[in-house]
Amino acid sequence: MIKFNLKKIIAALMTGAMLLGAAAGCGKQAEDESGSDSSAKSEELTEITFVLDWTPNTNHTGLYVAQAKGYFEDAGLKVNIIQPPEDGATNMVASGQAQFGIDFQDYLPPVFTSDEKVPVVAVAAVLQHNTSGIISLKEDGIDSPKGLEGKNYATWDLPVEKAMMQNIVEADGGDFSKVNLIPEYVENEPAALQQDIDAIWVYYAWAGISCKQAGLDTNMFYFKDLTPEFDYYSPVIIANSDWTAKNPDIAKAFLEATKDGYEFAIANPDEAADILCEQVPELDKELVKESQEWISGQYKAEVARWGYIDQARWDAFFKWLSDNNLSDEIPAGYGFTNEYLPKEE
Repeated sequence: MIKFNLKKIIAALMTGAMLLGAAAGCGKQAEDESGSDSSAKSEELTEITFVLDWTPNTNHTGLYVAQAKGYFEDAGLKVNIIQPPEDGATNMVASGQAQFGIDFQDYLPPVFTSDEKVPVVAVAAVLQHNTSGIISLKEDGIDSPKGLEGKNYATWDLPVEKAMMQNIVEADGGDFSKVNLIPEYVENEPAALQQDIDAIWVYYAWAGISCKQAGLDTNMFYFKDLTPEFDYYSPVIIANSDWTAKNPDIAKAFLEATKDGYEFAIANPDEAADILCEQVPELDKELVKESQEWISGQYKAEVARWGYIDQARWDAFFKWLSDNNLSDEIPAGYGFTNEYLPKEE
């Protein structure tokens, strides 16, 4: 969902701009007493920070694989993967406290329409398609958007969210005014569906699999299958565009290593799940295993080049927003680039 936190973004830019140069520097680790080769090698690595959008999950597996398999180190990089502050990953990237991060295309319009230029650009698609949709218990009979009439839908109460919901319900011949909007942030989807909530907007790879493992028989319909403009990129890797302009080779090296991590996860989902769990032991291993098996087919889907962003799809969602007075107009092709991605083999 879109979080319109532009004031925080600008504030972060003002207070954090001086950190950009320092954050882009090389990692300088002191040699140990033995003067080992590993210590000397670490001094040569370029240190960068990558900030996640949320707690670690299978959207992020390729990063953890690249870390564990030494792909980043082989590329001359020391990558610090951190969790986001309260005001989000984009603020850290915009202010230069992190060079790269994770965000979602539907969160980015306030950044791209700001009166002050915010140095953020999407540089890779983590998944090729929007895997979010509406989940409900099968017994409730919500097998299409019209079925939401008279049902309790957990809403974030955001304008864009509600406009998208209205779009899919009315396109299915339903009356959106008959949907019961219940303002509620759901953290435990299986529990909510068995209590007062009938339908929830979820990403299937995590919440959908969680419901399945809880033994729930569910219906799920995806936004991408209902309205073409809603097949936007979610999530994406973002970068500080000022930093990438000054350090294009480092940016390319980072994305090459990251691509290798995701390619490994595509080919070896079970082993990739083990790596993620080893790196983040607090995760539910059973959930990670099944989620990884499902999502590995989504990283590239039908495209040959991991991370590729198609301009027509990128622009279509932003045009839909502006056509429906949900955002100022964003110029065609603005806010993303494929130039730092590895070339097709």
